[in-house]
Amino acid sequence: MTNLGGPFYEAIFIIADERQSELDDWLAETKRIALQQDGIVDVHVIQSDADAEGRVVRTCQFRARDDNALDELLDGFLAGLDADAAKTFGGSVLFESHTLRADDAQEMAPGESQNCLNCGTRLRGQYCGNCGQRSRSRLISIWILLREAFGDLLELDSRLWRTLVPLLTKPGQLTIDYLQGRRARYMPPFRTYLVLSIVFFVVAFFDPRDNLSLLYEPEPSRTAEEIAVLEDSEIESDGETDCIIDADDWQDVPEWVARRVSLERAEKVCERINFDQGKKLAGVFLDNIPIALIVLLPLMALVLKILYPLSRRYFVEHLLFFVHFHAFFFLILTLQILFMRVMALLPVPEAIPILAVVAASFYVPVYLYMAMRRVYGQGHLFTGAKYLVMVTAYLIGTSFTLLGAVMFALLAV
Repeated sequence: MTNLGGPFYEAIFIIADERQSELDDWLAETKRIALQQDGIVDVHVIQSDADAEGRVVRTCQFRARDDNALDELLDGFLAGLDADAAKTFGGSVLFESHTLRADDAQEMAPGESQNCLNCGTRLRGQYCGNCGQRSRSRLISIWILLREAFGDLLELDSRLWRTLVPLLTKPGQLTIDYLQGRRARYMPPFRTYLVLSIVFFVVAFFDPRDNLSLLYEPEPSRTAEEIAVLEDSEIESDGETDCIIDADDWQDVPEWVARRVSLERAEKVCERINFDQGKKLAGVFLDNIPIALIVLLPLMALVLKILYPLSRRYFVEHLLFFVHFHAFFFLILTLQILFMRVMALLPVPEAIPILAVVAASFYVPVYLYMAMRRVYGQGHLFTGAKYLVMVTAYLIGTSFTLLGAVMFALLAV
């Protein structure tokens, strides 16, 4: 295809009328910097009519030298354009972008235009408008594979870091932004929750000696004397590990437990727990904690729905609040664990990391209060009273869900 005009990258900015001059100044500076980029041959700013809400609309077209230059710019200078605008204007600016290439009927018949290799849709630009795949196949290097795998971790301006920073430092801000429609710059809420919960459980409970035992030398075998000592200690403790339960004592257990667990089953569970010192029980319990916390989310959202009956918010909006709060909770716990492990490797007084972890722990209830204030917009008096009710309900709900996880683990042993 002959492309006499060169490919274009078109960026559309929409902002409130009172910030028009700021946007124009910013676009002028952006144009100056863009013209210094290798591969950009022209930049044109178009002043469009105001939209239906009276907001200012500016369209900035960057003309690239050729398709290869545009590819490099999309991975470089142009990739950070939306982030630069968001950094300058915050959530007051809306951003859209397109890639435009010539597809003249006189130069190429529509039937001859390249189709997307993934879904077959006729291509009109750098990416497929149907599935989003890049329009042209390129040789894949090791660096590209690594960028695709760890791009969000390695790029400081990625959606991951743009999510984690306000999640940690601005209680309730992510919830407000999501409800107001500012979503593209952040990771989706449930994905954030799942990623941080998985990271937490890996950091907290992953034992390399158990999970990667092949990489470690086995511990030396016990001597005959050590085995004899262990056998003697087990004989002495037989009376303490007796799992014979008196039938009269079993009658005192709650009725709902007795209906589900027989006396014989309870004795067998006791024997299995004693056999491995409760390791399997602990493992099953830890495996079920994520499920218990997911069950807790809608319960707490229901409490918020009751506490704010006049807020005109849907149940899912209250649920979103607690999804973000639990994501923050997993993040702060992960940071505490990593901090303690790093401090253990450094020659610092033991009291310093302990005090830091205690201070971070006090931040959790403060965070919840500040998030309630920011999202629901009530004063200190009403928020304080509802906060006490919420904390009480949270403790009760957590106790019951964890108790359920324990009961399930006992039945699964």
